Amino acid sequence: MNYLAHALLAGPDDDYRLGGLLGDFVKGPLSPAPPQFSTAVVQGLLLHRRIDSFADAHRAFARSRQRVSVERRRYSGIVVDMFYDHFLAAHWARFSTQPLESFSAAVYALLSRRPLPDRLARILPRMCQEDWLASYREPAAVGRALDQIAVHRLKRSNTLSGAGGELVQCYAQFESDFLEFFPAAMAFAEGFRRQRA
Repeated sequence: MNYLAHALLAGPDDDYRLGGLLGDFVKGPLSPAPPQFSTAVVQGLLLHRRIDSFADAHRAFARSRQRVSVERRRYSGIVVDMFYDHFLAAHWARFSTQPLESFSAAVYALLSRRPLPDRLARILPRMCQEDWLASYREPAAVGRALDQIAVHRLKRSNTLSGAGGELVQCYAQFESDFLEFFPAAMAFAEGFRRQRA
């Protein structure tokens, strides 16, 4: 769900980036490697999973999860992922020299020319049309995305709707957590890629 962060952290290689973007859609073991994916796509999938584990163990990410209201704490990982995509978009120039709009266009082009899991293939036209990745700059877009996840992604009734309001209420605190977390995540992802080069 935090597509922007995973796309950037995957690095510049298209196959790694594709794997990073497919991480929420491909479940199960990666060893032996699924035959439909190249070695680099599998490495991107693995990096996605390692980043998720890194985030879960990082103190700033844990602080952000604790900032989420008790009412929504069960979904705090989803909420914080989306909030962090907002802060990444808002602070994009700190982390990439490529303009956000051209980066997101390159991501959509990559996804458009590759075979995708059904669920991702279904949402891709809306993702491109509404430019989800760049739209995350706006807190309201993150709120809408969380409301959509509440309705379309979670199978049982949930309290996720309205979670975007929590971003506005504790904006500076979430932002501070993100700015501590994301440089560490970038260094972690770069180290992973370098070890496998």
